[in-house]
Amino acid sequence: MARSQGSQDKPSNMNVVNSQLSRGINLKMLAILDTEDEATNGSQTIIGEINELMKFESLLKPICNFSGEKSDFCEINGDVRIHGNDSSIFFTSHQLQVVTDNSTFGIKLYARKPDKDLMGKLKQQKLKPTSTEQEMPACTVNHTVPAVVFHAGGYAGNLFHAISDVMIPLYLTTLPFNGEVQFLIEEKHTWWVEKFEVMLKALSKYEIIDLDHDSEIRCFKNAIVGLKAHNDFGINSQMPPFGYTLRDFTHFIRQTYSLERETTIKMKISESFRKPRLLIISRKKTRCFLNEDEIVAEAQGLGYDVEIIDARTLKLKEFSNMVNSFDVMIGVHGAGLTNMVFLPENAILIQVIPLGLESVGRIFYEKPARDMNLKYLQYKISANESSLLEQYPIDHPVILQPKLFEEEGWLKFKSIYLDNQNMRVDIGKFRLVLLDALQLLRQ
Repeated sequence: MARSQGSQDKPSNMNVVNSQLSRGINLKMLAILDTEDEATNGSQTIIGEINELMKFESLLKPICNFSGEKSDFCEINGDVRIHGNDSSIFFTSHQLQVVTDNSTFGIKLYARKPDKDLMGKLKQQKLKPTSTEQEMPACTVNHTVPAVVFHAGGYAGNLFHAISDVMIPLYLTTLPFNGEVQFLIEEKHTWWVEKFEVMLKALSKYEIIDLDHDSEIRCFKNAIVGLKAHNDFGINSQMPPFGYTLRDFTHFIRQTYSLERETTIKMKISESFRKPRLLIISRKKTRCFLNEDEIVAEAQGLGYDVEIIDARTLKLKEFSNMVNSFDVMIGVHGAGLTNMVFLPENAILIQVIPLGLESVGRIFYEKPARDMNLKYLQYKISANESSLLEQYPIDHPVILQPKLFEEEGWLKFKSIYLDNQNMRVDIGKFRLVLLDALQLLRQ
């Protein structure tokens, strides 16, 4: 079951539906209690007052957190009634009445708040607190398990965003329920549900409800509206729900997909019969290797068993098993690297970083790889290895000063460095990275 309202952790600097009326009184009472010459009876009286005050304060604690960097969410306990067609969620809550005067307010369910352009296009779920049951629509379906309401549109067709914006937050929000939770999905696309069916079924035992096309009034005793999210492709163990890590998530992935290898086996120089397996994630439209065949030949010459795979051509369950069988994965910065969630621990990720993408490469893939207990190597290309030299002279700001274009906005930066750049890597230099990976496999 979801945590009760009184036990909810209170994040600092909350910009939430909240009241701070009693904070000063609490501090004053605790200061008095700490005084050395305070009489025993007086202390007991104060302790009693503090206990009563804390009970009252627990009623005022927020059920909604709008202060998160990545997502907003509300945890509601009590009589909750969800009308999907109308994008309305009714509930009775004495806690919320104290500070909102029963005003309707909205919440957007996709976990990507910083993207103002995207979030501006999404609709809100209307949360409607009421004083009595009589003010709410009558139930047509009663549920015995909690509800989790979330959005699976946005950029969720892209694997990186599907994992970062939806599946990791969904894991954080619902894992404690052990499958005893009902999903109601805004923008529920059949192809998306089928793609992530294995993970979704591991987190909920119940048939998913299409929130946008549901005319029922569904009644719950508990609901979480929106998802708990920490940061891009990451988990912060110091944020609620406390203690979870990205390593826990990848362990969950390996269990969920029944992947054979939890960790790589340390290779010995004497094991000449065991070739290290190397996977190259192939790209076909942008940020492509222009000399992929040369990379393969060099890796094979060093003793690797090499495969090139275009991840888009395979179903996720099939591809997850393939990825798990490799010791090293190579890919250019992009969504394909997200498949590292299927690698065994201590496997090696080699990220090839195109011109201008060093900072985003570090944030989106280097840090997550290390948090997953993978070994990380990178190859940052030089200007001479970039196809941008076919479009701009060597002394052009696009080549020399990519940060200038970061400051001009993401769309322009993306159009130059992500959408219109390929690379022909220097095989002599790249050989050194492949040798480093071999050395790491033997450590």
